[in-house]
Amino acid sequence: MERTWRWFGKHDKITLAMLKQIGVEGVVTALHDVPLGQVWSREKIHDLKSYIESYGMRWSVVESLPVTETIKYGGPDRDKQIEVYKESMRNLAAEGIHTICYNFMPVLDWARTDLMHENPNGAYNLYFSIPEFAYFDIHILKREGAREDWSNFKVLGPDGEPNGRDILKEVDELKKKMTPEKDHALVENIVIKTQGFVSGNFKEGDEHPVELFRELLALYQGIDRDQLRENMKYFLEAIMPTCNECDIYMCVHPDDPPFQVLGLPRIVTCDEDIEWFLNAVPDKHNGLTFCAGSLSAGAHNNLTDLARKYANRTSFVHLRSCHIFPNGDFTEASHLGGRADIIELVRIFEKENPNLPMRVDHGMTMLGDESRGYNAGYSFLGRMLAMGQVQGILATIDRELGIEYKQPGFFD
Repeated sequence: MERTWRWFGKHDKITLAMLKQIGVEGVVTALHDVPLGQVWSREKIHDLKSYIESYGMRWSVVESLPVTETIKYGGPDRDKQIEVYKESMRNLAAEGIHTICYNFMPVLDWARTDLMHENPNGAYNLYFSIPEFAYFDIHILKREGAREDWSNFKVLGPDGEPNGRDILKEVDELKKKMTPEKDHALVENIVIKTQGFVSGNFKEGDEHPVELFRELLALYQGIDRDQLRENMKYFLEAIMPTCNECDIYMCVHPDDPPFQVLGLPRIVTCDEDIEWFLNAVPDKHNGLTFCAGSLSAGAHNNLTDLARKYANRTSFVHLRSCHIFPNGDFTEASHLGGRADIIELVRIFEKENPNLPMRVDHGMTMLGDESRGYNAGYSFLGRMLAMGQVQGILATIDRELGIEYKQPGFFD
Protein backbone atom coordinates (compact mmCIF):
# COMPACT_ATOMS: atom_id res chain seq x y z
CA MET A 1 0.00 0.00 0.00
CA GLU A 2 1.06 3.55 -0.67
CA ARG A 3 1.20 5.49 2.61
CA THR A 4 -0.80 8.68 2.15
CA TRP A 5 -2.04 11.47 4.41
CA ARG A 6 -5.01 13.80 4.16
CA TRP A 7 -3.61 17.32 3.95
CA PHE A 8 -5.70 20.49 3.76
CA GLY A 9 -3.47 22.61 1.57
CA LYS A 10 -0.81 25.24 2.02
CA HIS A 11 -2.56 26.75 5.04
CA ASP A 12 -2.70 23.42 6.89
CA LYS A 13 -0.87 23.69 10.20
CA ILE A 14 0.63 20.28 9.39
CA THR A 15 3.29 20.95 6.77
CA LEU A 16 4.54 18.75 3.98
CA ALA A 17 8.01 18.88 5.54
CA MET A 18 6.52 17.25 8.65
CA LEU A 19 4.84 14.57 6.55
CA LYS A 20 8.03 13.74 4.69
CA GLN A 21 9.78 12.99 7.97
CA ILE A 22 7.19 10.41 9.07
CA GLY A 23 7.26 8.34 5.89
CA VAL A 24 4.32 9.73 3.93
CA GLU A 25 4.64 8.92 0.22
CA GLY A 26 1.46 10.40 -1.22
CA VAL A 27 -0.80 13.32 -0.39
CA VAL A 28 -4.59 13.23 -0.36
CA THR A 29 -5.99 16.71 -0.83
CA ALA A 30 -8.29 19.04 -2.74
CA LEU A 31 -8.55 22.62 -3.98
CA HIS A 32 -10.19 23.84 -0.79
CA ASP A 33 -10.14 27.47 -1.96
CA VAL A 34 -12.37 26.84 -5.01
CA PRO A 35 -16.05 27.49 -4.19
CA LEU A 36 -18.54 24.66 -4.53
CA GLY A 37 -19.79 24.14 -8.06
CA GLN A 38 -16.91 25.89 -9.83
CA VAL A 39 -14.38 24.34 -12.21
CA TRP A 40 -11.00 23.34 -10.85
CA SER A 41 -8.67 25.00 -13.32
CA ARG A 42 -5.63 23.18 -14.64
CA GLU A 43 -3.46 26.07 -13.46
CA LYS A 44 -4.59 25.72 -9.82
CA ILE A 45 -4.23 21.95 -9.95
CA HIS A 46 -0.73 22.25 -11.43
CA ASP A 47 0.33 24.77 -8.79
CA LEU A 48 -0.67 22.54 -5.89
CA LYS A 49 0.69 19.39 -7.51
CA SER A 50 4.06 21.04 -8.12
CA TYR A 51 4.17 22.26 -4.54
CA ILE A 52 3.57 18.72 -3.25
CA GLU A 53 6.19 17.28 -5.60
CA SER A 54 8.76 19.83 -4.41
CA TYR A 55 8.72 17.91 -1.10
CA GLY A 56 9.33 14.57 -2.78
CA MET A 57 5.73 13.33 -2.57
CA ARG A 58 2.94 13.01 -5.11
CA TRP A 59 -0.71 14.05 -5.19
CA SER A 60 -2.14 10.54 -5.03
CA VAL A 61 -5.87 11.00 -4.48
CA VAL A 62 -8.34 13.86 -4.71
CA GLU A 63 -10.49 13.94 -1.57
CA SER A 64 -12.69 15.28 -2.56
CA LEU A 65 -14.04 16.85 -5.72
CA PRO A 66 -17.41 17.64 -4.10
CA VAL A 67 -20.64 16.46 -5.65
CA THR A 68 -22.95 19.43 -5.20
CA GLU A 69 -26.31 19.03 -3.51
CA THR A 70 -28.17 19.78 -6.75
CA ILE A 71 -26.61 16.66 -8.32
CA LYS A 72 -27.61 14.59 -5.31
CA TYR A 73 -31.24 15.70 -5.14
CA GLY A 74 -31.64 16.15 -8.91
CA GLY A 75 -32.11 19.91 -9.10
CA PRO A 76 -32.80 21.92 -12.28
CA ASP A 77 -29.11 22.74 -12.78
CA ARG A 78 -27.93 19.15 -12.25
CA ASP A 79 -26.72 18.68 -15.82
CA LYS A 80 -24.84 21.97 -15.75
CA GLN A 81 -23.09 20.97 -12.53
CA ILE A 82 -22.20 17.58 -13.97
CA GLU A 83 -20.53 19.35 -16.92
CA VAL A 84 -18.55 21.46 -14.44
CA TYR A 85 -17.55 18.26 -12.67
CA LYS A 86 -16.39 16.65 -15.91
CA GLU A 87 -14.29 19.66 -16.82
CA SER A 88 -12.55 19.48 -13.44
CA MET A 89 -11.96 15.76 -14.00
CA ARG A 90 -10.31 16.42 -17.36
CA ASN A 91 -8.05 19.05 -15.80
CA LEU A 92 -7.03 16.65 -13.02
CA ALA A 93 -6.23 13.91 -15.53
CA ALA A 94 -4.20 16.34 -17.64
CA GLU A 95 -2.00 16.83 -14.57
CA GLY A 96 -1.65 13.10 -13.98
CA ILE A 97 -4.15 12.72 -11.11
CA HIS A 98 -6.49 9.78 -11.71
CA THR A 99 -8.24 8.84 -8.44
CA ILE A 100 -11.17 10.80 -6.98
CA CYS A 101 -12.76 9.99 -3.63
CA TYR A 102 -16.25 11.48 -3.31
CA ASN A 103 -19.43 10.89 -1.33
CA PHE A 104 -23.14 10.86 -2.09
CA MET A 105 -24.38 11.74 1.42
CA PRO A 106 -27.19 14.32 1.40
CA VAL A 107 -26.49 17.55 3.35
CA LEU A 108 -24.46 15.95 6.14
CA ASP A 109 -21.09 14.34 5.58
CA TRP A 110 -19.68 12.43 8.54
CA ALA A 111 -21.36 13.12 11.89
CA ARG A 112 -20.20 13.05 15.52
CA THR A 113 -21.72 14.56 18.64
CA ASP A 114 -18.52 14.88 20.72
CA LEU A 115 -15.21 15.83 19.12
CA MET A 116 -13.21 15.56 22.36
CA HIS A 117 -14.46 12.43 24.14
CA GLU A 118 -11.93 11.46 26.80
CA ASN A 119 -10.46 7.97 26.65
CA PRO A 120 -9.28 6.05 29.70
CA ASN A 121 -5.69 6.80 28.64
CA GLY A 122 -6.28 10.58 28.77
CA ALA A 123 -6.30 11.12 24.99
CA TYR A 124 -9.46 12.15 23.13
CA ASN A 125 -11.46 10.59 20.33
CA LEU A 126 -14.51 11.40 18.23
CA TYR A 127 -17.76 9.98 19.61
CA PHE A 128 -21.32 9.47 18.38
CA SER A 129 -24.06 9.50 21.01
CA ILE A 130 -27.38 8.33 19.56
CA PRO A 131 -29.57 10.17 22.12
CA GLU A 132 -27.58 13.40 21.75
CA PHE A 133 -27.95 13.26 17.97
CA ALA A 134 -31.67 12.51 18.38
CA TYR A 135 -31.95 15.46 20.78
CA PHE A 136 -30.35 17.71 18.14
CA ASP A 137 -32.82 16.45 15.53
CA ILE A 138 -35.93 16.77 17.73
CA HIS A 139 -35.28 19.82 19.90
CA ILE A 140 -32.72 21.98 18.06
CA LEU A 141 -33.41 21.26 14.42
CA LYS A 142 -37.10 20.64 15.21
CA ARG A 143 -37.44 18.50 12.11
CA GLU A 144 -40.99 17.49 11.30
CA GLY A 145 -41.43 13.78 11.96
CA ALA A 146 -38.18 13.50 13.92
CA ARG A 147 -39.76 12.16 17.10
CA GLU A 148 -41.65 9.49 15.19
CA ASP A 149 -38.50 8.49 13.29
CA TRP A 150 -36.53 8.05 16.49
CA SER A 151 -39.36 6.10 18.13
CA ASN A 152 -38.98 3.57 15.30
CA PHE A 153 -35.16 3.58 15.27
CA LYS A 154 -33.75 0.17 16.18
CA VAL A 155 -30.47 0.55 18.04
CA LEU A 156 -28.06 -2.32 17.38
CA GLY A 157 -25.57 -3.53 19.93
CA PRO A 158 -22.07 -4.69 18.94
CA ASP A 159 -23.49 -8.14 18.14
CA GLY A 160 -25.72 -6.63 15.46
CA GLU A 161 -28.91 -7.39 17.37
CA PRO A 162 -31.44 -4.76 18.56
CA ASN A 163 -30.69 -3.92 22.20
CA GLY A 164 -34.12 -2.51 23.09
CA ARG A 165 -32.77 0.94 23.94
CA ASP A 166 -35.48 3.56 24.48
CA ILE A 167 -34.01 6.57 22.68
CA LEU A 168 -37.00 8.89 23.24
CA LYS A 169 -36.90 8.27 26.97
CA GLU A 170 -33.20 9.17 27.01
CA VAL A 171 -33.85 12.26 24.88
CA ASP A 172 -36.53 13.43 27.32
CA GLU A 173 -34.12 12.97 30.24
CA LEU A 174 -31.36 14.73 28.32
CA LYS A 175 -33.60 17.72 27.62
CA LYS A 176 -33.87 18.40 31.35
CA LYS A 177 -30.09 18.78 31.56
CA MET A 178 -29.35 20.74 28.40
CA THR A 179 -28.52 24.46 28.47
CA PRO A 180 -28.18 27.05 25.69
CA GLU A 181 -24.41 26.60 25.95
CA LYS A 182 -24.67 22.83 25.53
CA ASP A 183 -27.09 23.28 22.63
CA HIS A 184 -24.61 25.61 20.95
CA ALA A 185 -21.77 23.12 21.44
CA LEU A 186 -23.86 20.37 19.85
CA VAL A 187 -24.63 22.56 16.84
CA GLU A 188 -20.93 23.37 16.50
CA ASN A 189 -19.98 19.70 16.60
CA ILE A 190 -22.64 18.41 14.22
CA VAL A 191 -23.03 21.29 11.77
CA ILE A 192 -19.88 23.42 11.77
CA LYS A 193 -16.67 21.73 12.92
CA THR A 194 -17.16 18.48 11.02
CA GLN A 195 -18.77 19.93 7.89
CA GLY A 196 -17.27 23.26 6.93
CA PHE A 197 -13.85 21.98 5.87
CA VAL A 198 -15.37 18.95 4.14
CA SER A 199 -18.52 20.03 2.34
CA GLY A 200 -18.21 23.79 2.24
CA ASN A 201 -21.91 24.13 3.08
CA PHE A 202 -21.18 25.58 6.52
CA LYS A 203 -18.40 27.66 7.99
CA GLU A 204 -17.27 29.27 11.21
CA GLY A 205 -19.14 32.50 11.77
CA ASP A 206 -22.40 31.51 10.11
CA GLU A 207 -25.06 33.44 12.01
CA HIS A 208 -27.87 30.97 11.49
CA PRO A 209 -26.35 27.54 10.75
CA VAL A 210 -29.46 25.68 11.91
CA GLU A 211 -31.64 27.67 9.51
CA LEU A 212 -29.25 26.94 6.66
CA PHE A 213 -29.30 23.30 7.67
CA ARG A 214 -33.11 23.27 7.51
CA GLU A 215 -33.03 24.87 4.06
CA LEU A 216 -30.71 22.17 2.76
CA LEU A 217 -32.85 19.42 4.29
CA ALA A 218 -35.92 20.88 2.58
CA LEU A 219 -34.31 20.29 -0.81
CA TYR A 220 -34.65 16.56 -0.21
CA GLN A 221 -38.38 16.50 0.46
CA GLY A 222 -39.79 13.54 -1.47
CA ILE A 223 -36.34 12.05 -2.12
CA ASP A 224 -36.42 8.50 -0.78
CA ARG A 225 -33.79 5.76 -0.94
CA ASP A 226 -34.81 4.61 -4.42
CA GLN A 227 -34.76 8.13 -5.85
CA LEU A 228 -31.37 8.93 -4.33
CA ARG A 229 -30.04 5.70 -5.83
CA GLU A 230 -31.37 6.74 -9.23
CA ASN A 231 -29.74 10.16 -8.85
CA MET A 232 -26.41 8.52 -8.04
CA LYS A 233 -26.75 6.23 -11.05
CA TYR A 234 -27.60 9.24 -13.26
CA PHE A 235 -24.45 11.03 -12.08
CA LEU A 236 -22.20 8.00 -12.56
CA GLU A 237 -23.58 7.20 -16.02
CA ALA A 238 -23.06 10.83 -17.03
CA ILE A 239 -19.41 10.93 -15.99
CA MET A 240 -18.29 7.42 -17.00
CA PRO A 241 -17.45 8.45 -20.60
CA THR A 242 -15.11 11.09 -19.15
CA CYS A 243 -13.68 8.52 -16.72
CA ASN A 244 -12.91 6.20 -19.62
CA GLU A 245 -11.53 9.04 -21.74
CA CYS A 246 -9.22 10.21 -18.94
CA ASP A 247 -8.71 6.97 -17.01
CA ILE A 248 -10.22 8.51 -13.86
CA TYR A 249 -11.19 6.14 -11.04
CA MET A 250 -14.18 7.30 -9.01
CA CYS A 251 -14.35 5.72 -5.54
CA VAL A 252 -17.33 6.55 -3.38
CA HIS A 253 -16.90 6.93 0.38
CA PRO A 254 -19.35 4.95 2.54
CA ASP A 255 -21.91 6.88 4.56
CA ASP A 256 -20.79 7.84 8.05
CA PRO A 257 -22.51 6.73 10.18
CA PRO A 258 -23.80 3.91 7.97
CA PHE A 259 -27.48 4.31 8.79
CA GLN A 260 -30.27 6.79 8.05
CA VAL A 261 -30.16 10.10 9.93
CA LEU A 262 -32.32 13.24 9.89
CA GLY A 263 -34.91 11.54 7.68
CA LEU A 264 -32.37 11.46 4.84
CA PRO A 265 -31.73 8.28 2.89
CA ARG A 266 -28.25 6.80 3.10
CA ILE A 267 -27.34 4.54 0.20
CA VAL A 268 -23.72 3.40 0.79
CA THR A 269 -24.03 1.66 4.15
CA CYS A 270 -23.66 -2.10 3.68
CA ASP A 271 -22.95 -5.03 1.37
CA GLU A 272 -26.28 -4.68 -0.45
CA ASP A 273 -25.69 -0.99 -1.13
CA ILE A 274 -22.15 -1.50 -2.41
CA GLU A 275 -23.22 -4.35 -4.66
CA TRP A 276 -26.07 -2.23 -6.01
CA PHE A 277 -24.05 0.81 -7.12
CA LEU A 278 -21.23 -1.31 -8.58
CA ASN A 279 -23.74 -3.34 -10.61
CA ALA A 280 -25.85 -0.30 -11.53
CA VAL A 281 -22.90 1.17 -13.42
CA PRO A 282 -20.67 -1.82 -14.24
CA ASP A 283 -17.53 0.03 -15.28
CA LYS A 284 -14.06 -0.55 -13.82
CA HIS A 285 -13.83 3.20 -13.15
CA ASN A 286 -16.83 3.03 -10.80
CA GLY A 287 -15.44 1.82 -7.50
CA LEU A 288 -15.24 2.04 -3.73
CA THR A 289 -13.27 3.89 -1.12
CA PHE A 290 -13.01 1.17 1.50
CA CYS A 291 -13.36 3.24 4.68
CA ALA A 292 -12.97 0.70 7.47
CA GLY A 293 -13.97 3.32 10.03
CA SER A 294 -17.29 4.26 8.47
CA LEU A 295 -18.23 0.66 7.75
CA SER A 296 -17.21 -0.57 11.22
CA ALA A 297 -19.52 2.00 12.84
CA GLY A 298 -22.39 -0.21 11.64
CA ALA A 299 -22.83 -3.41 13.64
CA HIS A 300 -24.45 -4.98 10.57
CA ASN A 301 -21.16 -4.92 8.62
CA ASN A 302 -18.52 -7.66 8.58
CA LEU A 303 -15.41 -5.80 7.47
CA THR A 304 -13.23 -8.72 6.43
CA ASP A 305 -16.03 -10.24 4.35
CA LEU A 306 -16.58 -6.90 2.62
CA ALA A 307 -12.86 -6.48 1.95
CA ARG A 308 -12.57 -9.93 0.40
CA LYS A 309 -15.63 -9.35 -1.76
CA TYR A 310 -14.76 -5.83 -2.98
CA ALA A 311 -10.95 -5.67 -2.91
CA ASN A 312 -10.77 -5.65 -6.70
CA ARG A 313 -13.30 -2.80 -6.95
CA THR A 314 -11.51 -0.70 -4.32
CA SER A 315 -9.36 2.22 -5.46
CA PHE A 316 -8.54 3.83 -2.10
CA VAL A 317 -8.44 2.61 1.51
CA HIS A 318 -9.09 4.45 4.78
CA LEU A 319 -7.66 2.48 7.68
CA ARG A 320 -9.30 3.26 11.00
CA SER A 321 -11.62 1.40 13.31
CA CYS A 322 -14.69 2.05 15.45
CA HIS A 323 -15.77 0.51 18.73
CA ILE A 324 -19.50 0.02 19.31
CA PHE A 325 -20.58 0.10 22.95
CA PRO A 326 -23.29 -2.24 24.29
CA ASN A 327 -25.77 0.66 24.19
CA GLY A 328 -25.12 1.24 20.45
CA ASP A 329 -23.10 4.46 20.68
CA PHE A 330 -19.75 4.31 18.91
CA THR A 331 -16.33 5.91 19.12
CA GLU A 332 -13.13 5.89 17.12
CA ALA A 333 -10.91 3.06 18.34
CA SER A 334 -7.19 2.36 18.28
CA HIS A 335 -5.88 1.37 14.86
CA LEU A 336 -5.00 -1.96 16.51
CA GLY A 337 -8.45 -2.46 18.02
CA GLY A 338 -12.15 -1.93 17.46
CA ARG A 339 -14.42 -3.80 15.04
CA ALA A 340 -12.19 -3.37 11.99
CA ASP A 341 -9.44 -6.00 12.05
CA ILE A 342 -6.92 -3.75 10.34
CA ILE A 343 -4.23 -6.43 10.34
CA GLU A 344 -6.48 -8.77 8.37
CA LEU A 345 -7.71 -5.94 6.12
CA VAL A 346 -4.12 -5.08 5.18
CA ARG A 347 -3.45 -8.76 4.48
CA ILE A 348 -6.49 -8.96 2.18
CA PHE A 349 -5.69 -5.81 0.22
CA GLU A 350 -1.97 -6.61 -0.09
CA LYS A 351 -2.87 -10.03 -1.52
CA GLU A 352 -5.78 -9.01 -3.75
CA ASN A 353 -5.03 -5.45 -4.86
CA PRO A 354 -1.53 -4.32 -3.86
CA ASN A 355 -0.24 -0.75 -4.22
CA LEU A 356 -3.55 0.88 -3.29
CA PRO A 357 -3.22 4.34 -1.74
CA MET A 358 -4.04 4.15 1.97
CA ARG A 359 -4.45 6.78 4.66
CA VAL A 360 -4.85 6.21 8.38
CA ASP A 361 -7.80 8.62 8.58
CA HIS A 362 -8.93 9.89 11.98
CA GLY A 363 -6.61 9.63 14.96
CA MET A 364 -6.66 10.40 18.65
CA THR A 365 -6.18 13.97 19.85
CA MET A 366 -3.23 13.68 22.22
CA LEU A 367 -0.12 15.27 23.71
CA GLY A 368 -1.09 18.86 22.92
CA ASP A 369 -2.81 18.26 19.57
CA GLU A 370 -5.90 19.90 21.07
CA SER A 371 -4.20 23.30 21.31
CA ARG A 372 -2.92 23.47 17.75
CA GLY A 373 -6.12 24.20 15.85
CA TYR A 374 -6.28 21.05 13.75
CA ASN A 375 -9.50 20.03 12.00
CA ALA A 376 -11.65 17.67 14.06
CA GLY A 377 -10.35 14.12 13.78
CA TYR A 378 -7.24 15.23 11.89
CA SER A 379 -4.67 15.61 14.64
CA PHE A 380 -0.96 15.31 13.92
CA LEU A 381 0.46 13.28 16.79
CA GLY A 382 -2.57 11.00 17.00
CA ARG A 383 -2.43 10.24 13.29
CA MET A 384 1.35 9.89 13.42
CA LEU A 385 0.92 7.20 16.09
CA ALA A 386 -1.64 5.49 13.86
CA MET A 387 0.68 5.74 10.86
CA GLY A 388 3.46 4.11 12.87
CA GLN A 389 1.13 1.29 13.89
CA VAL A 390 -0.01 0.74 10.31
CA GLN A 391 3.55 0.92 8.94
CA GLY A 392 4.44 -1.90 11.33
CA ILE A 393 1.45 -3.91 10.13
CA LEU A 394 2.43 -3.32 6.50
CA ALA A 395 6.05 -4.32 7.06
CA THR A 396 4.97 -7.54 8.79
CA ILE A 397 2.35 -8.50 6.19
CA ASP A 398 4.68 -7.69 3.29
CA ARG A 399 7.39 -9.90 4.76
CA GLU A 400 4.78 -12.65 5.23
CA LEU A 401 3.77 -12.33 1.56
CA GLY A 402 7.31 -12.00 0.22
CA ILE A 403 6.82 -8.37 -0.83
CA GLU A 404 9.71 -5.95 -0.41
CA TYR A 405 8.84 -3.25 2.11
CA LYS A 406 10.72 0.00 1.62
CA GLN A 407 10.70 2.72 4.26
CA PRO A 408 10.95 6.02 2.35
CA GLY A 409 13.48 8.55 3.51
CA PHE A 410 16.12 6.11 4.68
CA PHE A 411 19.31 5.67 2.66
CA ASP A 412 17.67 6.76 -0.59
